[in-house]
Amino acid sequence: MRVLFCIGINQNFFDLPFGGITIGHMWKATVSMMDSLKALPGVDFIADFDDDAHLVGPSDGWPWTCYLLADVDSQETVKAACNLFRTTPVGDGEAKLWRFAKVEARMGRALTVREDVELPD
Repeated sequence: MRVLFCIGINQNFFDLPFGGITIGHMWKATVSMMDSLKALPGVDFIADFDDDAHLVGPSDGWPWTCYLLADVDSQETVKAACNLFRTTPVGDGEAKLWRFAKVEARMGRALTVREDVELPD
């Protein structure tokens, strides 16, 4: 199935630095999460899209800050990918990525004409 991972950055990110965590730590954690997502068995990464130049401030929904597009083999793999936000450490590892960002996975299929649909001539 085709999956669009929609990522929103929340207010905690914009309140950095605190507790020794910096924006640099956040960026490293984000890259680590993306690398881990791309390496998951059953994930065929297609593209990413960052809208940080045109969306300023927190994003709690549409429009999102950035997007990852992939073909994924199952809902369980999508769940594992989303769980990376709960487990990816930021800074000293006490905080996890989901303190600063959220993810919503939109699952569907590639936009193609379905074989069970008859098209008029």
